[in-house]
Amino acid sequence: MAASLQALGAFPQDAARALRFVLTDIDDTLTDHGRLPAAAYAALERLAGAGLAVIPVTGRPAGWCDLIARFWPVAAVVGENGAFWFAYDHQARRMDRGYALTEAERAANRARLNALASAILTAVPEARIAADQAYREADLAIDFAEDVGPLPDAAIDRIVALFTEAGATAKVSSIHVNGWFGSFDKRSTSLALLGARFGLAGGAPLAACAFVGDSPNDAPMFGHFPLSVGVANVRDQLDRIATPPAFVTASRGGAGFVEFADRLLALRAG
Repeated sequence: MAASLQALGAFPQDAARALRFVLTDIDDTLTDHGRLPAAAYAALERLAGAGLAVIPVTGRPAGWCDLIARFWPVAAVVGENGAFWFAYDHQARRMDRGYALTEAERAANRARLNALASAILTAVPEARIAADQAYREADLAIDFAEDVGPLPDAAIDRIVALFTEAGATAKVSSIHVNGWFGSFDKRSTSLALLGARFGLAGGAPLAACAFVGDSPNDAPMFGHFPLSVGVANVRDQLDRIATPPAFVTASRGGAGFVEFADRLLALRAG
């Protein structure tokens, strides 16, 4: 897989000039060791200032995404690995929301996930429920590397297997295993958002969007968008990523995102 990754210098100028949207993961793509560096946040500001709509696409919970949509220089946010999208209308002072599942479906699934949480912690006692679980609407996040561990691959694989055996979808990020009932993922809800909010349908998002990420749960995005970029730490998890990104930065985490933003803006200006 590693051989298929192109250096960021190969990112095509014509494609860069045609972009309208930058979609990006958050954890270990914008952040470093659980912190959002000022340079990465400034890169978001610079991209937005250049007329690009920035959309975080994250596994983080609804509570966090409400804040991100309101306070960050972003056009919208996709959260809980595609459970929903939020977009704040600053002029109307209104949060618009779109969900992959109905409220009744989410409530029924929550009871199933609560039972599954107990089973997972019994089987993998060194894992923990993620600290941000209280702010989630649609999924269950099991922490293996944020406030515990990092746990070995065997423990991560066991958590994934328990989700799968229960009929849930399971995705591995750089810090959590997220599980949910339903067929949504980062790709499906990103496309729903782009259509509902921005009028991009069919193949239009392919040329209009770039995506930046680092983890296995980003694979649907890497596989869908030709202009997909991994920050350098994506190499750490290539054996878990079914479809790797097209391009890779030289730097890890937030510095890698800044590298991407610098390159993209230089191409658009050149």
